[in-house]
Amino acid sequence: MSAEVDEAKLARELSRSFGVSGTISRIHSGTATDNFQVDAGPGQRWFAKVYRDQSVLPDELAAIDLTTFAGSRGVPVPALHPTVTGHRISDTGDIAMSLWEYVEGAETAELGLSGGRWATVGAVLGTMHRHLAQHPAYRPSSRPATALCDLPAAQARYDQLIEAYRHRPALDDDQAWALDTALHRRSLLPQVEPILLSLPPQNVQIAHGDLAAPNVMMRGDDVAAVIDFQPPSPHFVAWEIARIGCDPRTIASGTDWLTGLSLLLDAYEQENPAVHIDLRAVVTTGCAYTLASTYPLSAPLKPPTVDHAGLIQYGHDRHRAALEMLEVLRTDTRVHDR
Repeated sequence: MSAEVDEAKLARELSRSFGVSGTISRIHSGTATDNFQVDAGPGQRWFAKVYRDQSVLPDELAAIDLTTFAGSRGVPVPALHPTVTGHRISDTGDIAMSLWEYVEGAETAELGLSGGRWATVGAVLGTMHRHLAQHPAYRPSSRPATALCDLPAAQARYDQLIEAYRHRPALDDDQAWALDTALHRRSLLPQVEPILLSLPPQNVQIAHGDLAAPNVMMRGDDVAAVIDFQPPSPHFVAWEIARIGCDPRTIASGTDWLTGLSLLLDAYEQENPAVHIDLRAVVTTGCAYTLASTYPLSAPLKPPTVDHAGLIQYGHDRHRAALEMLEVLRTDTRVHDR
């Protein structure tokens, strides 16, 4: 258990607010929450999400509502277990938390997309976007692709990060790699605006908001659940597709990811025929977004966590993916053929 969450308090809150008791096990995932598996007996396993910062609960409630909205329209999402008084979040005690169906027999898509997964992920994504386009919070529109990135802000983040490393008296191997990578990516930033300018205006609508591989649960080649929706907010459709279709771990796996991405888009358009998404737009927005992001290059500056090695490996994969996408845009004619 983390220092922030006392096991006895969590057990009491589960019993008092949800009428659930059982064995509690920490799940080492989550950046803004502490996550736990609750085994309450045969066929009764739950996923408990404990919120570290109660000031964000209005956003968390909005995210839960978007999850429910998507689920009611056929998107596979875990079911929410309301409190005994019918609330979505319990926040009257020492712990603020929500309780969800545990997605049995599933794994995240962090091992990458391959084989039949491309089409099934594309179909679910198309279904999700078709319905989220109807969400009352925002009417779908189009925007210039250059609105994807705030390049002056990205440049400032890189400059601050580079200075932070240069002011250290000595660098270990991870820190030296992070500095070299930050310098390399900083030097590539001038290429981001031209590749975005090469695109026509792009579709923008309410989307999941964080469709990275850890938030897509797979059971074999099937999508078991889409998790961790963000509060309703407009996003570039091509960017959201790139988050999962151009996932760094997929690109780093050595598979023919560009062919797979084409299969994903074919399946996407079968479920969402009103929206045509160009292959080049997906790769371009994926490349631009990754080049403009410093994540997780600051990790070596912080005390190591339990997932430090995995985060560093992800940093390596993410940098290689950015360079490969940039090279594909320069040299691979397939991005212009679809």
